Amino acid sequence: MHVLINFAAYQIAWFACVLGGAHGLPWVGVAVTAVAIAIHLALVPTPVRDALLILAVAVIGALWDGLLVWFGLLQYPSGMLLPWLAPVWIIAMWAGFATLLHVALRWLIGRPWLAALFGAVGGPLAFYAGMRLGAVNFPDPVAALIVLALGWSILTPLVCWLAVKLDADPPGSERVTTGP
Repeated sequence: MHVLINFAAYQIAWFACVLGGAHGLPWVGVAVTAVAIAIHLALVPTPVRDALLILAVAVIGALWDGLLVWFGLLQYPSGMLLPWLAPVWIIAMWAGFATLLHVALRWLIGRPWLAALFGAVGGPLAFYAGMRLGAVNFPDPVAALIVLALGWSILTPLVCWLAVKLDADPPGSERVTTGP
């Protein structure tokens, strides 16, 4: 049940971010994502660790997408606070994506080649859907989709690795979990 809640909350947040970004209401998506993250943190046995992962992935995403804007591969209609940083709703989407790593996308953990393939296909598809909904523009669609595929093929295994590293217990400690 937790997997379904996790996936549904992310999908709702994703649509809120994309549609808010497309229609000049970027903070709507940020607010919906904040609620999805709060639900996630209330349901996991290690909320502090997950919060650290969410923060780390949001920073990675903010810098990566900001780099793509800086190089002129992506253009966003709203939510840009700084010219070198991704829009706020994209940063929120990265934070929301991090909530999937220990739950709905848990099957990617420890499988870097599968994570790379998932990222190479899923990342560009998500951006293409966002473009079709008016949330992002590709001045050169072929170049943008190739760079997105390459980037996501690296970033997805990276954030999966980070999820493992941030979840590791210090030597000599015992992890207390709830449920299976």
